[in-house]
Amino acid sequence: MSEAVAEYPRITRRTLHEEVLERLRDMIIEGRLEPGQRINEGQLGAQLGVSRTPLREAIKTLASEGLVEILPAKGAIVRKFTAKDLAQILQVLKTLEQLGGRMACELASDATIQAINLLHERMLALYKSNNRLEYFKLNQAIHSAIVAASGNPVLMEMHETLQARIKRLRFIGNEGPQKWAGAVAEHEEMMAALLKRDADALLDVIGRHMESTRLRVADVF
Repeated sequence: MSEAVAEYPRITRRTLHEEVLERLRDMIIEGRLEPGQRINEGQLGAQLGVSRTPLREAIKTLASEGLVEILPAKGAIVRKFTAKDLAQILQVLKTLEQLGGRMACELASDATIQAINLLHERMLALYKSNNRLEYFKLNQAIHSAIVAASGNPVLMEMHETLQARIKRLRFIGNEGPQKWAGAVAEHEEMMAALLKRDADALLDVIGRHMESTRLRVADVF
């Protein structure tokens, strides 16, 4: 009689670069490093307990993601977006996610869709425990997973690039119980449509979700 073995994620050793990068990204997403703020490498390095070398490597990565700008004579600045920037990025993200969603409904395996549903269930648990940062990270992972289910690496790369640029703004979109609950409800609709492989319903809710995101952060500008 064979013994069932539970599947667990493998233990991975994270590099210092990965640790510093995630910490800086979280600080930008949560607003501890504010839009337009200059990143003081000496002060931040002391705060995190790291030298300037891994800090600068992380800043370069964040610059490639579009979260940071490196300006002559000013150094690294947390990127500041306008309402127009956000509207244009969301417009393109909507198109990319709708294409990914349609392809996922048509092409993804049942196992892939169930794996996305498990992410969704974990996200709901974080919502119930009021863990907004970890909820947000899983929320973004679900958007990426739906696009990845298309099986199109070009689509995935374009989506990842744009999604990274507005993480702070999308995080703000969950501030306050009403905004957060609205975002969760839209994700519930998205997951229900994906489980049914109802592409038209999924595309409709993705479109509404993007427009709601724009409205939820409008007061920031």
